[in-house]
Amino acid sequence: MSPFPATGIVWMNGRLVPWKDATIHVASHVIHYGSSIFEGFRAYANPKGTGLFRLSDHTRRLYNSCKIYRMKVPYSEEEFNAAIIATVKANKLRECYIRPIVYRGYGALGVDPFPNPVDCAVLVWEWGRYLGEEALEAGVDVKVSTWQRLAPNSFPALAKTGANYMNSQLIKMEAKLEGYSEGIALNIRGHISEGSGENIFLVQNGTIYTPPLSSSILPGITRDSVMILARKLGIPVREETLPREMLYVADEIFFTGSAAEITPVRSVDKIPVGDGRRGPVTTRLQEAFFAILQGRAADERRWLTYIEI
Repeated sequence: MSPFPATGIVWMNGRLVPWKDATIHVASHVIHYGSSIFEGFRAYANPKGTGLFRLSDHTRRLYNSCKIYRMKVPYSEEEFNAAIIATVKANKLRECYIRPIVYRGYGALGVDPFPNPVDCAVLVWEWGRYLGEEALEAGVDVKVSTWQRLAPNSFPALAKTGANYMNSQLIKMEAKLEGYSEGIALNIRGHISEGSGENIFLVQNGTIYTPPLSSSILPGITRDSVMILARKLGIPVREETLPREMLYVADEIFFTGSAAEITPVRSVDKIPVGDGRRGPVTTRLQEAFFAILQGRAADERRWLTYIEI
């Protein structure tokens, strides 16, 4: 069953249009060459209203990704933020997933993208737990993928592009077909990189470890939030190059991402992680994270941009 609302509203190039009319031409550059940049984040409902999680940070990353690919967005960041807010309001959703996208549109076909216009859109929909409703507590079973993460100086891992996610699809499909919820990719040197759509953290002897940006990972905004929260809780955090075997001896492992939020891993390659259940460090971080999102703790860093629905 499709999660998409057939009666929804989409923002496209400055206009709010019905969901069914939010279409592009089959000759658009993005369809043939994967020339799209996108973001994904959530709006959470709590007693203070509907809060968009780190809105400006996601828009900044979107614009940085576009800069890497020489795509000049025809709107300022403030205008794009306003478009996102307008789209959420138009759909009257107190909680939703938000997908801004910038792409090369209809102009000319060929590897050279410059003759094509840069088009923009924002769509929103209700989306539950990315890895399943029970995953936040029970955890998920994962495998190390046979597919490696992007090699440096081939595709820029710092950019969140549609083309990069062809690699993610290979990782995800392999995992699903073999009975796992998710895959973990290594980089070309055999070190831990990330999941198909999530950053990864390991816990050992009370210290949190996560791969550095040089391990071909996306600079995740939820990843950054978790590191900030961990340090506030007095939990040491180290960004280090991590060998594959640490996955098998870690006390805890968890994924982070706008869709996955903070999801524990209970096994890797059928080897239980710790006791095979969510660990205490993961639990503390989940509680701190959701307390802010649900309005039960002070939003000291103003991560939530509140709007009225």
